[in-house]
Amino acid sequence: MLYGLHLPNFGPLADVRLLCELAQEAEAAGWDGFFLWDQIARTTLAPTNDPLAEVWVALTAIALQTRRLRFGPLVTPLPRRRPWELARQAVTLDHLSNGRLVLGVGLGGGYFDFAALGEPSDLKVLGAMLDEGLAILSGLWSGQPFRFEGRYYHILEAHFLPPPLQQPRIPIWVAGMWPNRAPLRRAVRWDGFIPIGRDLGLTEMLSSETMAEIVAALQQLRSQPGPFEVVHFGISSGKDLEADRALVAAYARAGVTWWVENIVPERWGTWQQWPLEAMRRRIRQGPPR
Repeated sequence: MLYGLHLPNFGPLADVRLLCELAQEAEAAGWDGFFLWDQIARTTLAPTNDPLAEVWVALTAIALQTRRLRFGPLVTPLPRRRPWELARQAVTLDHLSNGRLVLGVGLGGGYFDFAALGEPSDLKVLGAMLDEGLAILSGLWSGQPFRFEGRYYHILEAHFLPPPLQQPRIPIWVAGMWPNRAPLRRAVRWDGFIPIGRDLGLTEMLSSETMAEIVAALQQLRSQPGPFEVVHFGISSGKDLEADRALVAAYARAGVTWWVENIVPERWGTWQQWPLEAMRRRIRQGPPR
C-alpha cells in the first residue's frame, strides 16, 4: 500500500508557497504522494467562493521543492483542456520532477467549470472528449509522428519530443462514479482507477467491501498484464495508529494499492473557517503504515 494526501488548492491553500511547505512536511512525514484538486472556478463541492490556485503552476512549484513525493492532479477534467497543451505540460513536468508525475483524469462537468463558462457539459459529449483526449496524450507521448481524426479533435501532424521520462507513459489514473461501468471500461485501458461514491460527502468513504467489489469488476475487464493502481480516498484519525492500521489493512485485502487521505476543512471545522493547524497536524502525523 502507498499513501498519499489530497488537498483542495483554494482558500488559504491557494497560497502556493504554503502548499509547497505542506508538501515538504508530507515528504518528511513519510507520505508517498501529494495530490491537488483541479478547478478553474468555484466548485460545487465547497459552499464558499474562495481564491484558488491554478493546479499546474502549483504542481510545478511542488516538484521543485520535493525530491521523492509522487504528485499530480486528482483529477484534471481532460475535456476542459486542449489535450496537446496538456501533453506538453505533463511531459515538461515529468522531466522536471525526474519522473514523479501522476495524471489523474476524469469527465468533470461541474457547473462552475463548464456550463457557467460556456463549455460543453453533456456527460456523453464529455465522455467522448475524454476518450479522444486520452488517445491523443498517448499518441503524442510516443515520440513518433502522430495524426488524429476524431469527432471533437483533429491533428493533421504533430511530433512531440522529448517523450516522457516515465515509460511507457506518464501513469494515467481514471476517475469515475461507482457503480457506473463505463468508467471502469475506460480505466482498464490505462494505469489506474479512482472510484468516486455516488452521493458520498468529502468526509465519507466507500467501504472495504465495496472496494473489493470494484477490484473484482476491474479484474474481469482487464486484459493487459502489468501493474494497475486502485486508489481509495480515505480518512484515518492519525491519533490511534493501531486502529488506523487495521482500517487500512481491510482495504489492502480488498485490493486497494493507494490510500489517499482526504485533507478537507470539514474534517476539523468548516470551509468558512479553515482549520489549517488541524489539517497540518494530520499531515505531520504521517501515514497509517
